[in-house]
Amino acid sequence: MDDKPRHLEPAVDGEPTSGGRARNGDQAVLGELLRRSARGDEQAFAQLYDATSARVYGLALRVVRDPAQAQEVTQEAYLETWRTASRFDPAKGSAICWLMTIAHRKGVDRVRSAEAASRRDTSYHDANTTIDHDSTADAAETAFEARRVRTALQGLTSVQREAITLAYYGGYTHTEVARMLDLPVGTAKTRIRDGMIRLRDALGVGGDRHE
Repeated sequence: MDDKPRHLEPAVDGEPTSGGRARNGDQAVLGELLRRSARGDEQAFAQLYDATSARVYGLALRVVRDPAQAQEVTQEAYLETWRTASRFDPAKGSAICWLMTIAHRKGVDRVRSAEAASRRDTSYHDANTTIDHDSTADAAETAFEARRVRTALQGLTSVQREAITLAYYGGYTHTEVARMLDLPVGTAKTRIRDGMIRLRDALGVGGDRHE
């Protein structure tokens, strides 16, 4: 398989497009496009890109907060998808959830890289400034909690995990999650609610289960 599908090149200079033959909600079609992509089918990958890139770009923009960087993150996410499509397992979640997870990880990596560069640029200042121990402790606690949440997510069922991933990582509403997964809104709400209850239990967080 080539390292970079040719059709991705033009999108670097502009916002990813939406549309294509496969609808975002048709998970069976998207899954099949991923499987064909794993076999080196560039036409299938182009259809997958057209059908999902607007959502992937939207998630990247939420994470990095910069349109130009969001475009780069989107390209990186699809390049990884092209290279690792054979790892997609429909038994563990939907195609769109798999894509969004890759995009979220790429976006977080980009933010962390920028923060690391910023820390290097200000290292002299930091070395000569009193350390704010409260801020350091808060940052460490935040990172620890993020790791706990990621671990707890693995304890959910696949259907709960994909709904929570879209709502938690992607910031989508219940209605948007339902549309993306081709579910009734009530079913999407139930999956998210049940998943959140299990997350609370795993994290040891109290709460009224009947709220």
